[in-house]
Amino acid sequence: MSPLWTAAEAAHASGGMTAGDWTATGVSIDSRSLEPGDLFVALRGPHHDGHDFVGQAFARGAAAAMIDRDIVGQPALGPVLRVDDTLAGLTTLGAYARRRGRARVIAVTGSVGKTGTKGALRLALEACGSTFASAGSLNNQWGVPLSLARMPSEAVYAVFELGMNHPGEIAELARLARPHIAVITTVAPAHLGFFRSEEDIADAKAEIFLGLEPGSTAILNRDNPHYQRLAAAAAVSAAKILSFGANPEAAIRLLDCALGPGGSTVEADAAGQRVRFRLNVPGRHWVMNSLAVLGAAVAAGCDPQCAAAALAAFAALPGRGRRHELPWLDGTLTLIDESYNASPAAVEAALAVLGAVALGPGGRRVAVLGDMLELGDAAPGLHRELAAPLAAAEVDRVFLVGEAMAALHAALPRHLCGGWWASSEAAIPDLLDFLKPGDVVTIKGSYGVRMNRIVERLLAESAKPKLQT
Repeated sequence: MSPLWTAAEAAHASGGMTAGDWTATGVSIDSRSLEPGDLFVALRGPHHDGHDFVGQAFARGAAAAMIDRDIVGQPALGPVLRVDDTLAGLTTLGAYARRRGRARVIAVTGSVGKTGTKGALRLALEACGSTFASAGSLNNQWGVPLSLARMPSEAVYAVFELGMNHPGEIAELARLARPHIAVITTVAPAHLGFFRSEEDIADAKAEIFLGLEPGSTAILNRDNPHYQRLAAAAAVSAAKILSFGANPEAAIRLLDCALGPGGSTVEADAAGQRVRFRLNVPGRHWVMNSLAVLGAAVAAGCDPQCAAAALAAFAALPGRGRRHELPWLDGTLTLIDESYNASPAAVEAALAVLGAVALGPGGRRVAVLGDMLELGDAAPGLHRELAAPLAAAEVDRVFLVGEAMAALHAALPRHLCGGWWASSEAAIPDLLDFLKPGDVVTIKGSYGVRMNRIVERLLAESAKPKLQT
């Protein structure tokens, strides 16, 4: 593998000082997931200081460590790159990688669908040329510079995710990433606790246009009620706007789709080309995200036919719709893992998918929902409003977790209520007692509610050997 960074280039890029002639094949900020050959960047987080883990990083095979202070009581275990501040050093490293690369850069933001759209876009563009994409949800003030620093200089396309929960955050990230193509999946009431209105959320998402390169393209959801507001903001910086959606005026227009429990068949007009393709992830929301992917692919100069065909390989990510067929008692239980995060639009989409899944003999549709966080004063009403999509999905039983979900618990008919608990761990015993073969259960909630612990317990229970009788 060719080196991603040499000692001399990393020192020049970060403004730091180093000794020795080392090379790094990657960049890491976590000693636990570090790969041999990575440059370890010792960042300070809210709970831990990366300098305390430099020894572990070298033990795992780090090529060098970026530090900004002496590590007391620890001998020099390997080469160091000394900078004034490690976050600033990582940021300048990422900015340098962006300048030296030749990739056409696509940045994705939106209230929902960012990570999935980014992953699908990586697949679509890979069909047209070497593509790099940021890992997981590395979309904040640490994740974006880290992802840029990991970008190979030979990449033809590069896809980055930009996230926020306060005004001003995306502007800073966009100016660092400097995209040629900016995608906004949609605007919906997520992080409403930090904004006065959805219009303010739209304005915060529109900050992505402040970093656009000359001759750039904005990809916008024509079906979203904030389209005109976003288009007006984009027109200031973007040379071209490509819209997507079912709207007759959309440049990337949905012509037809057949939604099924295991995926969808989609027909679309991609800027004048008629394309037909298969998505092996269920839900209309994935169909709409795929149109955004086609729009970005067209803007990047990729053949939409090739890009569309590549989407058949896309699979739902852990915590974002991944499906498990689990051995359960004397049958099978279907688990849909949506535990990574939640907002009103995302929960509604997940429930629509649950409603479309075929049940096993005697099976029931079960929703296990945790709080949707950061909704501010609107939280009680937005949680109560989930009663309608639950009814539309014909859910048989609802288990609720978290303080805000108490509002939904009070609004539901008694026959639907499986119970309400303050924590995800507290809900597990009753859920385990309730579930039986043939059931389909969806687990969804904001990251801070730790709904993934319920998923982990169900996976563990299904893996236990059956008792012989």
